[in-house]
Amino acid sequence: MDKRHVVKLTDDQRADLEGRFCGRLTLRERSRVQVLLGSDAGDTDEDVADAVGVCVATVVAIRKRFAADGLEASLGERPRSGGPAKFDGKVEATVVAIACSPTPDGRAEWTVGLIAGRLVELGVVESISGRTVGRVLKKAGSSRGRRRRGACPAG
Repeated sequence: MDKRHVVKLTDDQRADLEGRFCGRLTLRERSRVQVLLGSDAGDTDEDVADAVGVCVATVVAIRKRFAADGLEASLGERPRSGGPAKFDGKVEATVVAIACSPTPDGRAEWTVGLIAGRLVELGVVESISGRTVGRVLKKAGSSRGRRRRGACPAG
């Protein structure tokens, strides 16, 4: 079966890729360079995938991106979806400190909503949801030997 997206490198592109391969690259970049060089040499997708250590679908995707967008696009990363992290380790430590502090009057326990409100009240963050606070507390650790798990279990 004929390949739909054939990689034909110019002499300049091939020299550029071989020069990059000798330089400092991440593992992903090195794999992409090897895929393009192997595809240009006329190897089958299966042979290239075995030689580089990636799956055949990755080889096809790299060839497709090279044919559609060019050399630089096929070597680089596409922007990833999602926003940046809301806060750093200092804010995470503040969340845990609030969770371990004495509860507000009239409350038996801290809730994630109360912790989120307290963070805004203290001016640590502009806004934060209770779900985000819950994820931070879940990552903070657990006490596996106790009934209750979390950042600051009671008893």
